[in-house]
Amino acid sequence: MRSRTVPTRSAAALAVLAACAAVLGGGGPSGAAPAAATVAPRAVQQSQEQQTQSDACDIYASVPPSSVDGPAVKAIKARRSLVIGVDQNSYRWGARNPNTGQIEGFDIDLARAIGTAIMGDPEKVVLKPVATADRSDAVQQGRVDLIVRTMTISCKRMDEVAFSKPYFSISQRVLVPKTSSAKNLDEAIGGKNVCVAKGSTAADVLDPAKGAKKDAGAHLTVVENQLDCLVLMQLGRIDATMTDDGLAAGQAAQDQTVRIVDGDVQPEVIGVAMLKSSPDLTARVNQVLADYHAGGEWARSYDRWLKPYMLNDAEHYWPVPH
Repeated sequence: MRSRTVPTRSAAALAVLAACAAVLGGGGPSGAAPAAATVAPRAVQQSQEQQTQSDACDIYASVPPSSVDGPAVKAIKARRSLVIGVDQNSYRWGARNPNTGQIEGFDIDLARAIGTAIMGDPEKVVLKPVATADRSDAVQQGRVDLIVRTMTISCKRMDEVAFSKPYFSISQRVLVPKTSSAKNLDEAIGGKNVCVAKGSTAADVLDPAKGAKKDAGAHLTVVENQLDCLVLMQLGRIDATMTDDGLAAGQAAQDQTVRIVDGDVQPEVIGVAMLKSSPDLTARVNQVLADYHAGGEWARSYDRWLKPYMLNDAEHYWPVPH
């Protein structure tokens, strides 16, 4: 049985999915894995250092796992549906398969596992597409119960929503057309038109108001979803895209005309987001995450969706506090 999905319209998503239907339909490996990361570029080192200095929280901190249903979980069960905010535009993470109409990917496997474990019935799990910039608001306004959508855990976001224990380690990478002469991040973004998703970590990394060096000369194009950046690159309207390495690898696999340049910045972790006032729900999610990893399902999902496009085996990306 499949979880229900609430559809939304995205002109950009439809344009790319139509163009890449053959790639998506095949489901097999395509594209090259990203080049090994080296030293952070000068253009964003200052932003990274300032964010490190300002971070006074523990991004690995969360409530202990529990299988007990508290008031928040009981209320969700009483209404007979758990609504999970997901992506529908990120290849291999959360994307709608044009052949089946179903959203599928690594995050979708996890969302369904969490939902089924909590509700006991996959038919009571609703997957609702949410834009990158709308993730925290969707939780705070009660439009979704959870966000499982490559959401980076940061001190700022921890003030807005509660997070589970991290479930994936990432860093920021840059995509360029294969025709670009750029060999590293400095060359890819210096004086170039760079696309980022609104509300993303990449937007913060490259925003001069948040610490990025102004002499980097990057001109930012801000869009609602990561896939919009790929569309703009296909149209020749941007020079580069900054996003996390998992999404970058997915885009490089989806479109054979783009590549990932050498170098990365801002090592991070991602987690499941939910209301701060629902610690029992956070505890239940943490228990599902622990079981999902220990039982091998997390690694199997990684091998299915991400391994052909990433540099390392699954355990390299499982977050370990340090």
